[in-house]
Amino acid sequence: MNWHALGEGFTWETQNRERDQQLVEAAWQKALGYLRDASVKLVLLDELNVALKLGYIEAGAVIAGLNERPELTHVAVTGRGAPAELVERADLVTEMTLVHHPFREQGVKAQAGIEF
Repeated sequence: MNWHALGEGFTWETQNRERDQQLVEAAWQKALGYLRDASVKLVLLDELNVALKLGYIEAGAVIAGLNERPELTHVAVTGRGAPAELVERADLVTEMTLVHHPFREQGVKAQAGIEF
């Protein structure tokens, strides 16, 4: 199993949108390598929907990449605000609702390797 934490954290608080877009593009290229590899059976694209929502990557590019994957490669995409095009293309869509969060209740800050 390979695990990559790409990007620099919370992009909605960005100080450099151009750099964030470059990091998203680099992360997407890494993801495409896994999507195209028939030996990889699951690709998790955590918080990709946020990058789509903020305009860092186009839904059409993501859908084209998903269409390149071998038949038995599964993909899980997370994050709020999935665009309609991606929802329509998906085999399964689940919507989660925040019930409680350690930041709100205990002041626990985001942790490297967990939230970013």
